[in-house]
Amino acid sequence: MVDVPTLVEQARAGGPRAVARLISLVEGASPQLREVMAALAPLAGNAYVVGLTGSPGVGKSTSTSALVSAYRKQSKRVAVLAVDPSSPFSGGALLGDRVRMSDHASDPGVYIRSMATRGHLGGLAWAAPQAIRVLDASGFDVVLVETVGVGQSEVEIASQADTSVVLLAPGMGDGIQAAKAGILEIGDVYVVNKADRDGADATARELNHMLGLGESRGPGDWRPPIVKTVAARGEGVDEVVEALEKHRAWMEERGVLGERRAARAAREVETIAVTRLRERIGSLHGDRRLDALAERIVAGSLDPYAAADELVAGLTGES
Repeated sequence: MVDVPTLVEQARAGGPRAVARLISLVEGASPQLREVMAALAPLAGNAYVVGLTGSPGVGKSTSTSALVSAYRKQSKRVAVLAVDPSSPFSGGALLGDRVRMSDHASDPGVYIRSMATRGHLGGLAWAAPQAIRVLDASGFDVVLVETVGVGQSEVEIASQADTSVVLLAPGMGDGIQAAKAGILEIGDVYVVNKADRDGADATARELNHMLGLGESRGPGDWRPPIVKTVAARGEGVDEVVEALEKHRAWMEERGVLGERRAARAAREVETIAVTRLRERIGSLHGDRRLDALAERIVAGSLDPYAAADELVAGLTGES
């Protein structure tokens, strides 16, 4: 058994091993997870969570690394949660954090963690919300969540981040991709990376045009800026940080930040509750109650919806 209070105290003191152990408890759905979350709850809520998403090849890892450097110049502690595709053999992340962002590996003010999706659609690992809470409660000022880049289902990042950054690159058909993926609806800041390539200005113009077509904003509403960068050389990264800070200030001024975090917490509660119900239902295979309901459906005396109502009522104790 893990000494959770000591582990939390060590994580708050900046101990990377303690942070890693807490996230491992989350990923492994440890029996002590409830105790961990109870200990972390009063400590969380201070970190600024920024999600980065975009099609494969747009430079998400390079941009994330550049943002880490920019925030470190401001003396902020930064955590990176890099969500990778799962190995079909081990279930682990295919790309290691040291390989992705080796420039920051020895910086005590930076913590980098690769997390496998383990087959979860939407570009995020199922344990990502709890992992974000661990990093938040551990005292990091900024948490950067880099998604796996899975195309049309990557929009899930918008439900987990305070601010969502959508990256595009010239020459990749990103205008069409943006329309297909629905990322025009989730981006708070848009970044055209690899802006030293031909077509960068055209990509930015096209994106601006598409954002204008889908606009239904009133006075004072946030209009996502479009920033051009060459992340590999650090060009334009300070402008991205400036755009992020402006968005954060806008959210705080209008109460949007609190609303987003409350909605995020509600989704997390819903997910946990549904998972627990699914586990209980999954254990019913071969259970006489389920068999009896099935027999009544076959006999025509009960419809599937009424049967499901009876089953849920039995599991939850509702009358």
